[in-house]
Amino acid sequence: MTLKKGYKALIAEAEAKTKGISADQAQAALGDPNTLFVDIRDVRELERDGMIPGAFHAPRGMLEFWSDPESPYFKPQFEEKPGKRFVLYCAADWRAVLSAATLTEMGIQNVYHLEGGFGTWKKAGRPAAEKPAHKDKS
Repeated sequence: MTLKKGYKALIAEAEAKTKGISADQAQAALGDPNTLFVDIRDVRELERDGMIPGAFHAPRGMLEFWSDPESPYFKPQFEEKPGKRFVLYCAADWRAVLSAATLTEMGIQNVYHLEGGFGTWKKAGRPAAEKPAHKDKS
């Protein structure tokens, strides 16, 4: 099977439309109330590898629904406020680049992707936290 456009081309196009943030810049933003780190990896990856402290987990498959105020699945973490920025990350930055392009196309401002992803973050010895426990709704 020959695809019209493979994943490499999709990622290259998304990179041209988005803004990256280095791990140094991202670490400097840890604890900044105007920066929301958004982990789009699968829950199993979070359980296995941890996540950036304070990050919000938004699975890649729900991102468009959770970020759209018109969606019944909208999450308040995606409310836009002046000066707020979103830093998306995944394991190697492929999914985050695609996701950042999608959110930018949707009209969300100040969306960045973590260059090199969480893998690069951890290899550099940057902080990682355990996935927060799932809140029981009972």
